[in-house]
Amino acid sequence: MRADRQDQSSGGVSHGVPWRSPVIVALIVVCCGIELTLEAADFGLIGSPLWRALAYQNGAFWAGLLHNWRPNYAAQPWLMFFTYAFLHGGFGHLAGNMVTLVFLGDIVERRAGRGGLAALYAVSALGGALAFGLMTRSPAPMVGASGALFGLAGAWQYWEWRDRRRAGISRWPVWRTVLALVVLNALLWYLMQGLLAWQTHLGGFVAGWIGAAAWRRLPGGRQAG
Repeated sequence: MRADRQDQSSGGVSHGVPWRSPVIVALIVVCCGIELTLEAADFGLIGSPLWRALAYQNGAFWAGLLHNWRPNYAAQPWLMFFTYAFLHGGFGHLAGNMVTLVFLGDIVERRAGRGGLAALYAVSALGGALAFGLMTRSPAPMVGASGALFGLAGAWQYWEWRDRRRAGISRWPVWRTVLALVVLNALLWYLMQGLLAWQTHLGGFVAGWIGAAAWRRLPGGRQAG
């Protein structure tokens, strides 16, 4: 598919240049703005060093809030399914996710348009949080955009799988990519001594795959392929 192909029916025009995408730019600006503010507070340049702790307390995903924990405000058990994706654990965590967003966001927007990218990102963040909440016993907070990003990867691989099936060619490259992601998660989980939220990655990927399959069936969804 050509990078300059236009699609008006799915919520926008894909120019094939990530920096022209208002969805990608908006996500990067919000995530970077939050982390820059918290980093500045960490170093005492603005506000208080307590800002990061407060941000996590009120915006991170806390699995305990799905059980018997008391929320800080009434909507927290609902909003945390999305707000966690805008918080990060430092510049390294943020940088890795934003680079991945530029790459995967461009791929998804070319196939689904701006509306599709925004919807799949949100659905994947939700799916990642739901999987984490159901599968973890950890009392620690969970932050980061990786659940949403794994969802974009899931959408991309669904389209690859569908296109290959329609063309009658091997779908092994798709399963190879999935296997590589599993191995990568296992390696990172080991290196991070179990602090990797692999449940979020799994839930995001599955949500993105299902979301991509459903997107083309919705009114205004692109019939790609």
